[in-house]
Amino acid sequence: MLRSLQIQNYALINELSVDFSSGLTTITGETGAGKSILIGALSLILGERADNRILKDKGKKCVVEGVLYPADELVENILEENDIEKDDQLILRREVNPNGKSRAFVNDTPVSLQVLKDISIRLVDIHSQHENLELNNNQYQLMVVDTFAGINDELKAYRENFRIFKQLIAELNTLKSNAENTQTERDYFHYQFSELDEAKLDAGELAELEKEAEVLRHAEEIKSGLFSAGNNMSGDDLNALSLLRSGKNELEKIQHFHSPSAGLLNRIESLIIELKDIAAETELLGDKVEIDPSRLQFVEERISLIYSLLQKHRLSTVDELIELRNSLNEKISGLSNLEFRIEELEKVLHEKKENILSRAESLSEKRSHSFPLIENKIIELLVQLGMPNARFKIANERSEEPGEKGFDNIRFLFTANRKTELQDICRIASGGELSRVMLSIKYIISGSLGLPSIIFDEIDAGVSGETAFRVGTIMREMAGNRQVFAITHLPQVAAMGNIHYLVFKNEAESGTNTGIRLLSKEERIEVIAKMLSGEQTTGAALQNARELLGIN
Repeated sequence: MLRSLQIQNYALINELSVDFSSGLTTITGETGAGKSILIGALSLILGERADNRILKDKGKKCVVEGVLYPADELVENILEENDIEKDDQLILRREVNPNGKSRAFVNDTPVSLQVLKDISIRLVDIHSQHENLELNNNQYQLMVVDTFAGINDELKAYRENFRIFKQLIAELNTLKSNAENTQTERDYFHYQFSELDEAKLDAGELAELEKEAEVLRHAEEIKSGLFSAGNNMSGDDLNALSLLRSGKNELEKIQHFHSPSAGLLNRIESLIIELKDIAAETELLGDKVEIDPSRLQFVEERISLIYSLLQKHRLSTVDELIELRNSLNEKISGLSNLEFRIEELEKVLHEKKENILSRAESLSEKRSHSFPLIENKIIELLVQLGMPNARFKIANERSEEPGEKGFDNIRFLFTANRKTELQDICRIASGGELSRVMLSIKYIISGSLGLPSIIFDEIDAGVSGETAFRVGTIMREMAGNRQVFAITHLPQVAAMGNIHYLVFKNEAESGTNTGIRLLSKEERIEVIAKMLSGEQTTGAALQNARELLGIN
């Protein structure tokens, strides 16, 4: 419930503060006095966009603040999710600076515009004349049915499942498209991988092969050199070992009487041992060297293959070729798994579609069950509103496949005359008829919406006389369990209010200013009398006003 509203520096308003109560509050005023300005200011704390054009004084900021009672558990959840302090009341505030930037607050906690809107949409509903046009919108018509049927939560769950279903379809289509487009790519990858895989590459292999090729190319030269070296050291003819042994014998003869010779003898013995070892290793190395033209051919072909692969793939090392081979293998595996993923996703989609169909059927069944209840209630209210021959019908053209809101395509059919054929309401209803139909709709769904405050901004446009009285009566009935505001030009509606505010405009040297004040009993009589007869009130108008207000 909206308890109070404070407005500063908005449009024609310098400063305004007003308190509200429960029940039906009627607000009247001359055309141009600023009734719509109040709605505009209120819309700011309900999350509507704003810029600095709304500022009365372009050098000061605009501030709009409303005090409301929390509506339900959902509001409290939003407060908790956004770390907003809970209280017995909600204070919604909006500030618009001269630079056009705005800030929003809930209980003095800064919030985004979306959070402000999420909270306020659970507390206040503003219905303007312009909203009557929404009756022409099939989506709005479907919303009315769903709200009356009490399936909005079920619809929300269905839409989430449908959203996931559509995402999976898009994913499947992408996979199938990829499968078609990657067949050539798969073949190319497979060819490249097979070539590298068949090469059986090993890290560091190229350097070893080049060393081996160098040895094989000079095998005869190496073998001959090793043989000659070994023969010179220990061959049958004159060799280094025999000469060293001869020198050793000579030194042994003189070491007893020439002590320095003993040191030379030890060194020669070490040389003999080392030379024998070298000669043996030389012979062993010579035996290992093989003259193998076929092996040389194999090694050179292997080296050529590796260099060819390096050049082909524009790489520098065998390690990079191995990395490329592994990468290609992963790509091939991924492409090979594509068909498997497609099969698995098709299974999931089948299950999801069955779920979607079941949920959509459930929505349709509950909607269809509500059709006659809505039709009868709307017709009953239209009769009360002075349309005794009105007929109202809900047509449903089911789709073959479920959409975002199920199978159903709702159309409201209407006629105000007994012999006129039912047609789409947008084609046949006049402005006044649309107003009465919309009021009836608001009446039947207001309980389901659970909104503590509803504001009707001249919804009674296009009606008069007895019908206007009935419009006011219905609004007063709605106000029995919620707060209802009626901004009106009709005295019959204005008189129905539990309380009555007058919006007025003052002209001064400083400019025009809009204000609002609560009317006393006598002031209400005067204001309603003027609404009945014009600026010059008559005795008859005053008496009529008293009768409308139930004052003797």
